[in-house]
Amino acid sequence: MSNRKTTKYIEIWNRKLHIYIGLYLLLFLWLFFITGLVKNHPEWSFFHYWENRELSSSETPIQVPMDKDDLVKARNIMAQLHISGEITWTVVTPMEDQFNFRVAKPGKIIDIKANLREGHAKVEQIKLNTLGITNMLHTFNGISMNDPKESRDWFMTKILSFLMDAVCIGLIFLVLSGIYTWYNRSMKRIWGALVLGIAFLVCGFFVFGLGWMP
Repeated sequence: MSNRKTTKYIEIWNRKLHIYIGLYLLLFLWLFFITGLVKNHPEWSFFHYWENRELSSSETPIQVPMDKDDLVKARNIMAQLHISGEITWTVVTPMEDQFNFRVAKPGKIIDIKANLREGHAKVEQIKLNTLGITNMLHTFNGISMNDPKESRDWFMTKILSFLMDAVCIGLIFLVLSGIYTWYNRSMKRIWGALVLGIAFLVCGFFVFGLGWMP
């Protein structure tokens, strides 16, 4: 295959992949676009999803789990209460035989307070609307950067984490394929280089420049 045919073949597949990967990432990008505005403009009344949350509370008898591991104990209680989600923290109060933990998933925050002496659990639930769900998805990863030993314990969190990695890889490809397409159009190289240079300056200022400011 000649160099010209090879180049043409690469250009065709680069264009196709750029289009279809872009279409796949479209809704993910809109998700981060909306939640980015929510976090950047909390004063906008349209974004006040927290005020519209639904609160509920119930108390249910449980079989006291004999597991010593807090995570296993929490999963046991969750199975009894038919609750799913990512366990974000657990707290044990030995003097009161109280075992408290929180379960989170996009759209719901559930606090469970289990009385291990009397065998019942109080479930307090916060339910968010669609805007609240998308806002939680922006940062929901199931682990804390402050605790490297922490791991994801809900399979849906693992799937979401995998999809976010795929989005990041897809964005990297879109950028590289866009640069390839721009570079192959000699008539537009100057304007493209100008825009790219401005982007480097602006991004570099916020990454490095702010740290140099007194």
